[in-house]
Amino acid sequence: RKLPEFKFWISALRAALVALAMTFFEVFDLPVFWPILLAYFILLLVLTMKDRIKHMIKHKYIPFSFGKQTYGELTKVKVPGKGDSDK
Repeated sequence: RKLPEFKFWISALRAALVALAMTFFEVFDLPVFWPILLAYFILLLVLTMKDRIKHMIKHKYIPFSFGKQTYGELTKVKVPGKGDSDK
């Protein structure tokens, strides 16, 4: 489903304002055990990155630098005037 950019920003602003307003009320001040929060973050990170890396490999993009083909001198940019000290 496509979401227009304007509607995305309106929804993001609305969510941020609601979250800010909720900080002023005691009922929303819930205790959080930080190791569970950290585990949840790591779980989401691993699941998301697993899907992204699978997608990259499916489309023949290797997301890691080792094993990639390099072209050596062919891709280096030569700046005119630099390195001409022997003239």
